[in-house]
Amino acid sequence: GDAATEARAAGADHVGADDLVAEIDGGMLDFDVAIATPDLMARVARLGRVLGPRGLMPNPKTGTVTTDVGRAVSEFKAGRVEYRTERQGANVHVPLGKVSFEPAALLQNFTAVLDELSRVRPASAKGRYLRRVAVSSSMGPGVHIDPARARPEPAGR
Repeated sequence: GDAATEARAAGADHVGADDLVAEIDGGMLDFDVAIATPDLMARVARLGRVLGPRGLMPNPKTGTVTTDVGRAVSEFKAGRVEYRTERQGANVHVPLGKVSFEPAALLQNFTAVLDELSRVRPASAKGRYLRRVAVSSSMGPGVHIDPARARPEPAGR
């Protein structure tokens, strides 16, 4: 339908409905973001056990369940990422890029993440906001970075 046409025009790598649900259920997970329209969510919900643990389940809060599929595809293709905090808000997990990215692009993404975390810092947060920073591959060991050297915090905060 129209949503599929919009998705293709915006550059979606995989587009479909029941056929795509069946492919994913069969093990095809060659994608970074899953976007669905609200009317397809009943069918997509069957994929919860496959997509959920990988953080790929479409969700209205993250903008991946939408009627404006073209805009969503364009935003994610342009590099929009969602980050999650753990329940206590103590840890934030953010994808910075892929192994294929140039070092300058990874550094730019790292700086953008630090800027965003600084921007959303609660006014009630006193003292050092970023206590530890570590960078790792998906399953690799973390390399610790001194937060003060990564990006100095403004004085008085």
